[in-house]
Amino acid sequence: MRVFFTTSDPLDKIITETMPDKKIFKTEHILTGWTNIVIEVTTNDGSYFFRFPRNPFWSKMIEKDAAVCGFVDGKTSFYTPQMKLCYDDKKRPFSVHKKIDGYTLGDRIYHLSHTALTSTAYDVAKFIKELSGIDLRKAPEKVKYPLSKFLKELDYEHYDKHIDEDHKFIQETELENLVHGDLNLGNILLDKNDKMIGVIDFCFAGTGNPNMDVARIVSRPAPEEFEETFLSQFDNSEEINRMKIAWKNIDNGYAEHIRAHFPEINLNQL
Repeated sequence: MRVFFTTSDPLDKIITETMPDKKIFKTEHILTGWTNIVIEVTTNDGSYFFRFPRNPFWSKMIEKDAAVCGFVDGKTSFYTPQMKLCYDDKKRPFSVHKKIDGYTLGDRIYHLSHTALTSTAYDVAKFIKELSGIDLRKAPEKVKYPLSKFLKELDYEHYDKHIDEDHKFIQETELENLVHGDLNLGNILLDKNDKMIGVIDFCFAGTGNPNMDVARIVSRPAPEEFEETFLSQFDNSEEINRMKIAWKNIDNGYAEHIRAHFPEINLNQL
């Protein structure tokens, strides 16, 4: 029995059964979801995001995502999803959480004023520092999943050309702080006033070096002014630059997998 979902599954039926007390007005597939089939559901009680894992690897990781979201809730200055982990009648995991009104930093970053750009850079740095400072002694075991282990599994499950030098470097520099693991511009939320309000998508999260989150932010294009302000909050630029290269290689490897197996997914964010 497969433990993941495809677009041929009766996803609308699963969504309806998951929300029996809500009136559903519209469902919309979000074509930028790399790891999961993402569906935005508009109801009489606001909008929700459903995420259905695309393969067994992501089925395991969505359970980790829910565990991390539950653990970090209220422990930083920013919104994180209050995620509900669900299972269908075939015991396949999927998640649902309420949408917060706003925009991703990726959508807005080239339209921000100087003040908003620098303010957001400081806020992203603040989130990384707050997250990495969380006490993990009472954290569930799923939360303490090493980022280096996750990234190597991601590679060997999905890539054709392995990036072993990157894995070696990541493991050698790994720490035991809590990290988001995929802190790219698309996972940072701004409100209508261009103020950072939250962070989403903790599938990659676990223990690691906070500089991996720093490097992730600057591994994709962003205005120079934002990068300079953001990076000024951290030391060890040599380590960050090496991690930035690793993230580019990770992105490229997974993008090759997506293009080969899921051509319908939009990769414009690269």
